[in-house]
Amino acid sequence: MLQDDASQRLAAVQTAILRAAKIAGRKPDAITLIAVSKTHDAATIQPLIAAGQRVFGENRVQEAQGKWPQLREATPGIELHLVGQLQSNKAEEAVALFDAIHGVDRSSLVTALAKAMDKADRRPACFLQVNIGDEPQKGGCPVADVPALLAEARAANLPVAGLMCVPPAGLEAAPYFALLAKLAGEQGLDGLSMGMSSDFETAVTLGATHVRVGTALFGDRA
Repeated sequence: MLQDDASQRLAAVQTAILRAAKIAGRKPDAITLIAVSKTHDAATIQPLIAAGQRVFGENRVQEAQGKWPQLREATPGIELHLVGQLQSNKAEEAVALFDAIHGVDRSSLVTALAKAMDKADRRPACFLQVNIGDEPQKGGCPVADVPALLAEARAANLPVAGLMCVPPAGLEAAPYFALLAKLAGEQGLDGLSMGMSSDFETAVTLGATHVRVGTALFGDRA
């Protein structure tokens, strides 16, 4: 990706976030843009870093391990979020590498993360992933089980920042974002990780604190 291209894409997404925040009467600095760099190599990511982006998201621990230590060494102050599913046996590696983990969706993972955090004395922020559309093929905790999973996570001393969801593809996202915001409010949580390239503006108007944008920043994946 060329430097000018990266700067233009980043500016366009930032402008869209500002516009949506204004519509909703929200402060733009309450919204964190996570540039989802999964499947993109260091050379593709560097122009976006040069354009000023500092928060990035990856789907897989192993892929992130292959490129981010060097990128972070070159540019201090980068924040890394795990936005994909996490296997319990990768909890230690995830805790060592990421500043936030967005896919906490089951008891076994809560246990593994708590153990890994205690061992590393490092506590990345956690978002509980909710299967907001009740889709059997998707990860995430069922809506009805959110209070119980949250209680487990709090009892295990996980720093729960909020809730995360991926609405069903091809359907209007707004009702699902509104439901996630309602669930978070009922549980006293402020963080809402919701919204991707196709619907992040809608997510911002409905209270998103973290939007996970890949294609709009990097173009279509190879």
